[in-house]
Parts: sequence; structure tokens; C-alpha cells
Amino acid sequence: MTTTLITGANKGLGRETARRLIADGHTVYLGSRDAERGRRAAKELGARLVLLDVTDDASVEAAAKTIEAEGGLDVLVNNAGVENRPMLGAAELTADELRTTFETNVYGTARVTHAFLPLLRRSAAPVVVNVSSGLASLTGLTMPDSPSYAYPGVAYPASKAAVNVLTIQYAKAFPGMRINAVEPGYTATDLNGRSGHQTVEEGAEIIVRMASIGPDGPTGGYFDDSGPLPW
Repeated sequence: MTTTLITGANKGLGRETARRLIADGHTVYLGSRDAERGRRAAKELGARLVLLDVTDDASVEAAAKTIEAEGGLDVLVNNAGVENRPMLGAAELTADELRTTFETNVYGTARVTHAFLPLLRRSAAPVVVNVSSGLASLTGLTMPDSPSYAYPGVAYPASKAAVNVLTIQYAKAFPGMRINAVEPGYTATDLNGRSGHQTVEEGAEIIVRMASIGPDGPTGGYFDDSGPLPW
């Protein structure tokens, strides 16, 4: 039985990923910082709730102890993320906006990964999936014919580019693990005010696929549903 933790999983892409992986036979820990929403989602999906606020050291450490006591972990999906509203362009960008975005998207990813590394290293087939964004591609941001080129915000793309760097460096440090970043596509979720053109079912496809790879799968990569993306 594969045991999987998904952060930020009480709604949106995280919830749909949990639903799909449970259907595929995973035991899923649904990470949620909101106890009531988490309990409701876990009950509906048949998941195990673990209270988890990725911005809080004590919360993350407690979650790691809980999952360790209940048997360990094989797959970690770092899904929790924020995009500040209103979106600030370069002229309006403040250090506080960067700090808030990085606290969840970057520091949260690093905090959770660090806490669960001891459990993942005990697994026979450890996998980490970092939910990134197409806006993290420096190639895309600098090519005028790319959809990313016109995006005016700074904090969110910068945070997801940092997540991509974490992915590369963790993958090099732990060659026995499969560690990849994924771009779900522009999916209608609370993150973007439900303005995305994809459904959560479509967006979760690449997350589920990369959460299900075996020891011979890729590592240190950046993928969307069509394949590898340019950094």
C-alpha cells in the first residue's frame, strides 16, 4: 500500500488529487490547516485528516510525528500555495508581498519536505511532487509569444521559480527519490478566483501521474500534461 500526503488538500487541485489517488489504491493523508473543512473533505473522500499549516514549524513537525507513528510515508505532494490579491506588478511590489507569498510557496515547501525526508528515505519507492506553475519558466516569461510573457505579477512567478530550484537541488541530493515539479495548467480554483479555463480534473492529471511513478521514473524534472517544460 502506498501512503501519500497532500498539503492544502481540502479543496481544489489538492482535493481532486486526493480523490484520484485514493481511487488508485493509495492511503492518503489529507493535509489541511482548517480543521472543519479538512474533516469534511476527508470524510467525503475516505482520506485520513492531518492538520497541517505549512507556514508553522510546530504544525508540520506534529504532522510528521503523526504519520510516522501510523506507519510512514511514500509520496509527498507539496500542493499548498497562495497567490496574493490584488496582484502587484513590478512598480508596486513590496517586500511584504514577496515575504507572504514565499512563506507558503517556498518556505512551506522546504519546511514540509525537510520534516518528511526521514520518512521518505525509509520508503522503498519515495516520490516528491512539487506543484509549480508555468509562470515559473524563465524561458516562458522572456519569450514574447509565450502566454506567460504578459503576466504582470512578480511574487507568484518568483516563488514558483524558487520551487523549481528546490526541486532540482533536492533531486540531485537524493538520487534514490523521484522528485519533480509539475505545472497543472490554468485551472479554475480559489487561487485565481476561479478564472482558469481548466477543470480541477484536468489540472490534477499531471500531479496524479507524477505521484504514481516508480523508481525508474524521471527525477529533477519540470512537467506539464504534455511532457517536459523549459526551465
